[in-house]
Amino acid sequence: MQTVLFHETVFGPIHSRRLGASLGINLMPNDGKICSFDCLYCEAGYNAQGAGTSGLPAREEVRELLEAKLLQLKADNAPLDVITFSGNGEPTLHHHFAEIIDDTIALRDKYFPAVKISVLTNSTRISRPEVAAALRKVDNNILKLDSAFDSTVRLLDRPAPGYSVERTIESLASFGRQGIIQTMFTRGEHRGEPVDNTTDAEVDALIDAYRRIAPGEIMIYTIDRPTPETSLQRIARAELDLIADKIRRATGIEVQVSG
Repeated sequence: MQTVLFHETVFGPIHSRRLGASLGINLMPNDGKICSFDCLYCEAGYNAQGAGTSGLPAREEVRELLEAKLLQLKADNAPLDVITFSGNGEPTLHHHFAEIIDDTIALRDKYFPAVKISVLTNSTRISRPEVAAALRKVDNNILKLDSAFDSTVRLLDRPAPGYSVERTIESLASFGRQGIIQTMFTRGEHRGEPVDNTTDAEVDALIDAYRRIAPGEIMIYTIDRPTPETSLQRIARAELDLIADKIRRATGIEVQVSG
């Protein structure tokens, strides 16, 4: 079974296709995975591998590790474009997520004031006031929406019970231009069922959702590393560009493509 990618709380910097030189913060265990999605394409593997034994890092530990890393990067005159919350699961599940965001902003302002702060979230907790308030403070509030159909989300993203695309779109719309919508495109099959969110019907439904949400930007991308569901295919850049052009023409929203 594919296992977690990140074995540190603060890692990198690594090169991000979308964000540049990125210093990562993993608020999930270093030896397990905790997420409210269980995506077929997750580079950190399936949730079935378990939560591990290390537990979630304490707020104080995150702050200390981040400050030490920023001091090192400053001493080395190393390039840094962004601090990114990502890792072995959904960062907003951390019970001190909002406070950690405040700590990160304070440290960024002290050591690297020009650096952006990004959060990659699957959007499952954005209706919580404390989570939404924290996300509004960061530079890149990157919110996932892989399909406008519940059936596709259940197959591709495999959310925890109770997830609703309609409720998610309503919550995404509350951010308006403060949000960046991120959509992963892929196709293949899982346990004999076809998986494909690149069809005309899927893209048209997403366009309707993007119009309702009216985000500041849309990011579309495809798989880049091995995935737990091995049948999933990488979508060619030319096809992604065609999808992006269709979205731009229909919505007037800027679309960034990584592929």
